[in-house]
Amino acid sequence: MKRTRWIEREFDFNLPAGIFPCLIERLRGTPARLEEIVRLLSPEILATRDGDAWSIQEHVGHLFDLDELHEGRLEDYDKGASVLRAADMSNRRTYEANHNAASMPELLARFRAARRSFVRRLEEMDEAAAARTAIHPRLQKPMRVIDMALFVAEHDDHHLASITELSRILATP
Repeated sequence: MKRTRWIEREFDFNLPAGIFPCLIERLRGTPARLEEIVRLLSPEILATRDGDAWSIQEHVGHLFDLDELHEGRLEDYDKGASVLRAADMSNRRTYEANHNAASMPELLARFRAARRSFVRRLEEMDEAAAARTAIHPRLQKPMRVIDMALFVAEHDDHHLASITELSRILATP
């Protein structure tokens, strides 16, 4: 089944505040899920592209690259910004980072540390902080902190699915 491209995804942000702890757990679990997917793959498979699509290592590096954006958006909420900072939709940072030259354990450790920081900040929020709202620049709709947590978790899963799909393609003789 062909997956919808990330930039084509649409979101309805209507989750109740009581879901926030579940989303935090989902975000906390992404590094472990990622490690489980890649643990038995060879370095050759990890760094191989399928055409122009990113390699598995590039997907992992991209998740690490974006946690800086997520932390920045939390700063936007803290400052009362009306619009969240925009993502670089060209993904220049990921393309320029040369994640294929890094070791997978190094990429995983970087991502785990960045995600730990992001999750810690979310855990420190009370219900009022999690309900703060700003406009998401691409979606052009209000996004609460809880909605951003869902957005990040969905983005994580989008890349985990891409990694799984790519590992199947590359591991098939």
